[in-house]
This record gives sequence, C-alpha cells and structure tokens, in this order.
Amino acid sequence: MSIVLAIAIGVAFGFVLDRTGATSPDWISRMLNLTNLHLMKTILLGIGIGSVLMFGGQMAGWVDVGHMSVKAAYIGVLIGGLMLGFGWALSGYCPGTGVCAATAGRKDAIPFLIGGLLGAWAYMVSFPFWKDSGMLDKIAGGKVTLGSVPGAKYEGLTALPGDVLGIALGLGLVAVAFLLPDQLRTEGE
Repeated sequence: MSIVLAIAIGVAFGFVLDRTGATSPDWISRMLNLTNLHLMKTILLGIGIGSVLMFGGQMAGWVDVGHMSVKAAYIGVLIGGLMLGFGWALSGYCPGTGVCAATAGRKDAIPFLIGGLLGAWAYMVSFPFWKDSGMLDKIAGGKVTLGSVPGAKYEGLTALPGDVLGIALGLGLVAVAFLLPDQLRTEGE
C-alpha cells in the first residue's frame, strides 16, 4: 500500500508542478532573471506552509520527529548546490521539474534527464576519489538542525526551540511570498 500512496502523491505533486508553471523552462528563466516572480512566490508559499504544518504537527504530537531525516552538512553539499543552481539556470529544469516536464511531453527535458543520469553515474564511479578528497567530511557537526527539536536524534546549532523556529521561518516565507512584487525587473533590463 505504501508504494501506491507514494505513486499517488508523486502524481499529485507532478500535476501541481505542471499547473504552477514549474515544468516550463520559460517560467523558470523569467523567475531567475526576476521578470516574473509568480513561480518564486509559489515555491516560497509552498515551503512556508509545509514548514508551519510540519513543525506545528510536531508540537501537537501529530508528526513523529523520528521520521525527520536530516542530511549531513559537508563541503561537497555546498559545491553540489552551486552546480545544481547553475544547471537549473542553464537548462530551466531541476531534477523534479525535469522528470515532470518529460512526462508532460516536453521533448527538451529528455537530454536534461539523460545528462542527470550520466552525472549520477559519473559521481558513483568516482565516489572513492571524492571520499578521499575530504569534500565529504562532515562540517558544523554533521547532522544538525538550526534549533533543538525535542525527541529528535539530531543536535541543534542553537538552543532555540526548533519547532518554534521552524514555524517562525515558515511564516516568514509565507509573508515574503505575499509581499514580493510580481516582478523586480522588466523584460530587457
């Protein structure tokens, strides 16, 4: 049953991505060059609402913090994030939107997906090199969160209550989504 639920959630998420314009490289490039912030506002709103619901659910006891997965911080993550951002700006796709675009029939997403698979293969083959380079050594304590969450397996970087901090940051993202203008630049600027 869990695989059926995962597929149903994936299809629903892909549908929402497509309907918000996230599967269109044109929308993404307009967002990144600040001429149409509709998609950015949608992303900020989604992350903000999700954060409020997750951390509020934890505080209410509806969400088990044992299911919270925190990834370790290391230099390779920072470099990988920069590479992902550059690739996103260059292609107009991130991994999720690329898959959704391909399933929606966009043929320009196919080379993007092939490139992503080749990149993953290259990383897998060269993993011993990266491991020995020190770029995968943990920094900032490895698996940490900004605030301390009661019952979580992870330490907080600060003594601030993580649930309250998560709700505050989520509300801040929702506020930014509503306060952002529709554009910060005009086309051709």
